[in-house]
Amino acid sequence: MTFWDAIAIAVAGLGAGAINAVVGSGTLITFPTLIALGYPPVLANVSNTVGLVPGSAAAVVAYRRELRGQGERLRRLGACTTVGAIVGATLLLTLPPGAFKAIVPVLIGIALLLVILQPRLTAAVAARPHRPHHGGAVLAVGVLGTGIYGGYFGAAQGVLLMGLLGTLLAEDLQVLNAIKNVLALTANLVAAIVFIAIEDIDWGVAGLIAAGSIVGGLTGARIARKLPPNVLRGVIVTIGSVAIVRLLA
Repeated sequence: MTFWDAIAIAVAGLGAGAINAVVGSGTLITFPTLIALGYPPVLANVSNTVGLVPGSAAAVVAYRRELRGQGERLRRLGACTTVGAIVGATLLLTLPPGAFKAIVPVLIGIALLLVILQPRLTAAVAARPHRPHHGGAVLAVGVLGTGIYGGYFGAAQGVLLMGLLGTLLAEDLQVLNAIKNVLALTANLVAAIVFIAIEDIDWGVAGLIAAGSIVGGLTGARIARKLPPNVLRGVIVTIGSVAIVRLLA
């Protein structure tokens, strides 16, 4: 790893931490950066997941005020996320590496589409005045599926979660974002534990992403809100598109 590689990874971690706190698609910054620097896809994915855990935790801390009174709901949805993340992480480690390389461009493409559509999703969620207080079994199954996705790859899982939570829960959007941050942290943490126990981790990469993502997670709202949303989405879509080209090359 060169000095400039290290700078690029740390900066990508900072951007990912900030974007995860506000939108939830930070992996589309860090993972493509690692691919562009020549890291193998599976190693890049597991190291990235481990590195983003501290930044996700920082985002939860930043939104702790909105989490008051959400303990029961978080325990129920957190259990679904935990089971899903274990399944997703296990799939990543048991399927052939070639399967990951074939599947991930499709997942990135879907994630990029979600990022592009995110303003419309947010507007549709905000326009629903009669959302139920509890999401019930539908929300539990949806969060389980998002956990599987998060454990396997995780790009834009926050966008998926906001769509689910906003459609099925009667809460303020800031509260929903706080819940989203907890569930994303849960998926990342569970997958990271599985990866650390079984798979090789590039700890230099993980450490740089962690350092950057902590700063980004704590200041994410302030940093991201100073930039036009279209600029953020443009950066994410550009970097993600480069990653797809690189993986298919």
